[in-house]
Amino acid sequence: CSVLLSPHQKHYPGLCVLKEFKMVKVHVYFIHTNTRSPPVPVITQTNSRDKWSKKMDFLLSVIGFAVDLGNVWRFPYICYQNGGGAFLIPYIVMAIFGGVPLFYMELALGQFHRTGAISIWKHICPIFKGIGYAICVIALYVSFYYNTIIAWALFYFYSSFASVLPWTNCDNAWNTENCTNYFLKDNVTWNNYSRSPAEEFYTRNVLEIHKSDGLRNVGGVRWQLMLCLFLIFTIVYFSLWKGVKTSGKVVWVTATLPYVVLFILLIRGATLPGAWKGVVFYLKPKWEKLFETSVWVDAAAQIFFSLGPGFGVLLALSSYNPFTNNCYRDAIVTSLVNCLTSFMSGFVIFTVLGYMAEKRNVNVEDVARDKGPSLLFITYPEAIANMTGSTFFAIIFFVMMITLGLDSTFGGLEAIITAVMDEYPGYLANRRELFVLGLVVVCFLVTGMCFSQGGAYVVKLLEEFGVGSSIIAVGFLEAIAVSWFYGITRFSNDIKSMLGYSPGLFWKVCWVAISPAFLYIIVSSLLKPPPLQLFDYKYPDWSITVGYVIGASSFMWIPIYMVYKLVWTPGSLKQV
Repeated sequence: CSVLLSPHQKHYPGLCVLKEFKMVKVHVYFIHTNTRSPPVPVITQTNSRDKWSKKMDFLLSVIGFAVDLGNVWRFPYICYQNGGGAFLIPYIVMAIFGGVPLFYMELALGQFHRTGAISIWKHICPIFKGIGYAICVIALYVSFYYNTIIAWALFYFYSSFASVLPWTNCDNAWNTENCTNYFLKDNVTWNNYSRSPAEEFYTRNVLEIHKSDGLRNVGGVRWQLMLCLFLIFTIVYFSLWKGVKTSGKVVWVTATLPYVVLFILLIRGATLPGAWKGVVFYLKPKWEKLFETSVWVDAAAQIFFSLGPGFGVLLALSSYNPFTNNCYRDAIVTSLVNCLTSFMSGFVIFTVLGYMAEKRNVNVEDVARDKGPSLLFITYPEAIANMTGSTFFAIIFFVMMITLGLDSTFGGLEAIITAVMDEYPGYLANRRELFVLGLVVVCFLVTGMCFSQGGAYVVKLLEEFGVGSSIIAVGFLEAIAVSWFYGITRFSNDIKSMLGYSPGLFWKVCWVAISPAFLYIIVSSLLKPPPLQLFDYKYPDWSITVGYVIGASSFMWIPIYMVYKLVWTPGSLKQV
């Protein structure tokens, strides 16, 4: 029989669960040993931990975390850059053999052990506990730059309540002589110095980046953006302060509304002149790209960052599930929804890019150069501003961006909250509201440095170095620790105790060999990043060094804890 102890008990060889009796507040396990002694009842408290009110609360929370702004800005860009429709082949392959198995693994781990990213290692392999601390540091870095982007979206949302959107023309105080408005005008010359009204609104009015000399002098604080950030964190606090009981209700709005907006924008985009050019450019396969290693690496990186294993969020969210919840089905459903959302977002983006190419009388690739925030804050708003009903479409577009961002923020901060509270229950068990308040205040104060006039440079640095290689290396070690040290047989028995059946050979092979190799390929490719640049600013060498220090500041907790564990724990290496 399989070993099945409570989430807070260790695994011991020769112990078997004979029967489980559910009582009002306790579970009673009769454990039989190999000796002649009678079965020993072990009583553990199980109802003290929060639980999801409904299954859909959990599913929407996971979907909301996984489907984020990257699905809208990153996937379409990477898809057309790496062969259009041909890119779907490596993307699907990497999802099947790398992304989904890791996603399933984290959901199963969190549900079985019912604890966060730090204390879970007591049950898996204690020497790897530094992974939990590294995950929390990375989650903080994500919060610092990600909420900055949401605050920018909130500023745009506020600016959209105007009969004429402020990024429609060149007649504003922030515009320069290079501002060129080619919509609704004939014989407009577009050159390398031309700047659209939308670009100047973003760079000179929202960011005021022209008043900064770079990272050495980031300039003054943008108080309007700080106010937007305060409103964002206020929403975040009151969504998380009571745990999954409150956040599970909020996601019914924040996780579903983006799909309504995406559908509306898809219909509108399909009716624009030139939309078909964008779709052809998006999906036209370039089969020769399949022979380039970089395409497969990009596919692996995209599916990893899109699904989000390794961030500790899936561990935290699934830890509030019932023990017998079908986490296998959840993994398949939510992964499928995530991938289909990315694919649909490509149509939403490229129908509009085709429209802009038609208006500029240029090729689609000439207007599809922007990626990341520039795609969402320059390219798409520029197209919206010149549609009929521009105010309405601008409002719903930025509502979609805000809700997409909030879901991911909920997940990232919940990973930290669950991890720390489970690690220090004696101090924090009845103080969740205060702990969440303290965490939100710290995030707000540190994120404030991203709202100087050169704050966009800081955001870019955190995005490139604060997560990137570090989180993939963490995911790699997590997969190794579970599959090789904890043991694939033991892990499979854990899943069998929850679902009633063991995972198939495919999943075991993926967990033991394919998924770790998948992560190793990604992290090895990211160790040599291209030169960093934002607009016309090239990051100096010293800033790249700072970036590597930021990346190392999270990952370093893994070897530090290993050394600490080896030095201070008595016994042999195997016992440690």
